[in-house]
Amino acid sequence: MSVTVPKAVFEFLKTLEENNNRDWFNDNKNEFKALQTDVKQVYTAIFNALNAHDDIDKMKLFRIYRDVRFSKNKLPYKTHFGGAFHRTKPKLRGGYYLHIQPNNQSFIATGFWEPAKEDLLRIRKEFEMDDKDIRAILANKNFNTVWGNTFEGDELKTAPKGFSKDHKAIDLIRKKQYVFTKKYTDAQVLSATFIDDVNASFKAVRPFFDYMSDVLTTDLNGVSLID
Repeated sequence: MSVTVPKAVFEFLKTLEENNNRDWFNDNKNEFKALQTDVKQVYTAIFNALNAHDDIDKMKLFRIYRDVRFSKNKLPYKTHFGGAFHRTKPKLRGGYYLHIQPNNQSFIATGFWEPAKEDLLRIRKEFEMDDKDIRAILANKNFNTVWGNTFEGDELKTAPKGFSKDHKAIDLIRKKQYVFTKKYTDAQVLSATFIDDVNASFKAVRPFFDYMSDVLTTDLNGVSLID
């Protein structure tokens, strides 16, 4: 029997959004735990599918409880499920994320959300030296049919310190994140082919991950940093 996202997951999250308080959640905690188990099976199925063509060392399903300590939004619960899949470091870089939320707000994301300071500088230096390889990946039809041909994420308004604002690759160099996302409708998430589509979409990003892993494990002369 194939694993699917139960429709009850969306129904629960919609009701939670309307009753985002501890009393309601505590009264419905048993239902939440049962649905959380169902959702974890979906994430586990994707973890297993990814490991058929990648090397994923861990999966993390994030807690439903919000950290409100430094947020103006004091609602105690998230109204979505989120989980990440971590590639085995240091040789492999990049990660995968799955976000399940009703009202057609589900999506998958992949790439580099918060690269370390040293990694970000190394990526920028690579693009400064030669941007042909990354542009070829972004222009590839098989790749951009799934992920598009441009990065998402935050960027600087001008050039980073030490880089020319007139450099031909400044559109890439000014990025602070290198992220791709793909959206899903509720019907797509609930379909029997959802897990297969997520896995195939993640698999399509491999040319980018292979390239970035090579960049981030070598210096500018191509000498390995991990051997």
